[in-house]
Amino acid sequence: MAIGIFDSGVGGLSIAQQVRTLLPHEDLIYLADSGHAPYGEKSGQYILQRCTTIIQCLIDKGATLVVIACNTATVSAISALREMFPIPIVGVEPGVKTAVKNCKSGVVGILATTQTLKSAPFQQLAQRFSSKIKVLAQACPGLVEQVEALHLTDHKTQALVAQYVQPLLNKGADHLVLGCTHYAFLAPVIKKVAGPNVSIINTAIPVALEVARRLDIEGLASASTAAGGECFFSSGEQDLAHRQFNALWGKAVKVETF
Repeated sequence: MAIGIFDSGVGGLSIAQQVRTLLPHEDLIYLADSGHAPYGEKSGQYILQRCTTIIQCLIDKGATLVVIACNTATVSAISALREMFPIPIVGVEPGVKTAVKNCKSGVVGILATTQTLKSAPFQQLAQRFSSKIKVLAQACPGLVEQVEALHLTDHKTQALVAQYVQPLLNKGADHLVLGCTHYAFLAPVIKKVAGPNVSIINTAIPVALEVARRLDIEGLASASTAAGGECFFSSGEQDLAHRQFNALWGKAVKVETF
């Protein structure tokens, strides 16, 4: 038994790291669909097809619960995928509720992909809080590609972050919600632009807690006291994949082709 985790690329490693911290005895299988990234500019049908293929692959490799560690895939496909597969599927949702609860300026900014912001689930999420607070959505084309290329702090990345974050600050946002798992790896740059008085909201910890809860409810939690293992797969170019995983996971790992 294992927890399967996937993303359009390596951004979901930010989720996997929290799952590993919270659940040290579980085996993890992580699949990065980097060869088809970014999902944020793809059609909903294309994303559903990729997710279907990937989840079946994870099940074939032993996954008994799957985490869609991708905001775009979650909003585009999770309902259909839950009908298609008999195992628990956990998605990610921008932490708007947390931001709204703690917001003092009355304005919350959300950084996300174009596809996430266009989706009906996101529109409904934003509408749910619109009577309480002003929710400003900002599409961020190019940021996923910068993370995939491991350009986490270079000039182009800093310029893109400033281009997307500054308008939200100008309109009074005191909380910025990271609506894409890739953006967690840009949090230091985003924080530098936003300044000390703006809170950055990441969803990795709530997702990991939900995974733990579902494992317990479904009776799928590991009974082992040994450290869980990890397997990594990528549909992207292998030399780059090894550099991506070694840099973002924090230690040298073997990455197999998917």
